[in-house]
Amino acid sequence: MATTDRQATTLALAHALSAAERGLAVLPLSRSKLPALRSPHRDDPAPSPCHGACGRLGHGVYDASSDPDRIRELFAAAPWATGYGIACGLPPHHLIGLDLDVKTGTDSSAALRELALRHLFTIPPTVVVVTPSGGRHLWLSGPPEIVVPNSAGRLAPGIDIRGAGGYLVGPGSRTGQGVYAAAPGTAHLAPAPCPRSLLRLLLPPSRAHRPLPASAGGHGQGLVQFVLAAHEGQRNTRLFWAACRAYEDGIGPALVDALADAARATGLSEREARATIASAARLTGHRP
Repeated sequence: MATTDRQATTLALAHALSAAERGLAVLPLSRSKLPALRSPHRDDPAPSPCHGACGRLGHGVYDASSDPDRIRELFAAAPWATGYGIACGLPPHHLIGLDLDVKTGTDSSAALRELALRHLFTIPPTVVVVTPSGGRHLWLSGPPEIVVPNSAGRLAPGIDIRGAGGYLVGPGSRTGQGVYAAAPGTAHLAPAPCPRSLLRLLLPPSRAHRPLPASAGGHGQGLVQFVLAAHEGQRNTRLFWAACRAYEDGIGPALVDALADAARATGLSEREARATIASAARLTGHRP
C-alpha cells in the first residue's frame, strides 16, 4: 500500500473514532464510497438475508458501531479503507441525511429553499459536510419512533435522503473524487432536530396496508425486510434477489405487492419496482 493510502487509512480511523465519541455508529469505506469489507456470503450459492447474525464482518451498514474496539477491528480487517460511513437512523441521534447534489444539473439548494417556503419550515443550524463535487450533506436528527426511508430525488430533483439502512460519508474521508470536509463553523454542532413539516415530506405516501398473505409466511416477511434495508446502490439488486427467491419458493405472486411497496419505501418508483419484479419472474420461469 502506498504511503498516502496508509496515511488516508490512519486519518479515516482517527475521524471515525472521533465520530464514535459523539455516539455515531461508523464503518470503513473504500475510495468508491462503498463499504470496504465485502460480504462473506458473496460466494454462497443461495445467500439468505443476513445482517451480521453469522458473526462475520462484511455486512455493510450493519457492521457500523460506536464501540472503539469494534471500529479498530473493522479497520484492521480493511487496511485499504480511506474513509468511513456514518449509519443513519440509529440511536442516539437517529440521523437523517439530506444529500444536496450538484452533479445532476439541478439547483438542489434552491429546490430545498422552495420546499421550505412552501411548507413553512427552516433548516436549523446543524452539521454540514461539503462533498468533493461541491454538494452538501445536511445532518438532522429524527424522532426515535419514526423510520425515515432512503430515497433518491423523491423530495426534489437533486436531493437524496439517507435514512434507516443508509449511511453518510463522514467528514475527513478521502474518496476517488476528493476529500469530504465539515463546513466551517458546523463541525462542533450536534445534528439539529428535523422540522416536523419536513419530516412529513420525508415519509413515503401513506398507502392502504396490505398484509402479507398467510401463504407467504415468515420467509416472505424476511424478504420484504431485506428489501426495506437497501440503501442507494443496492435497491434494484436487493429487490431482484428477493423477488427471485420468492418465485423460486412458490410465494412470488403473493409477495409482489409487498415487495413493490418495500422498494418504493427505499426510493424506487412504482414502475422500476414492478419492472424488476417482472424480470425476476421471467428469469425463474414464471409469468409476471
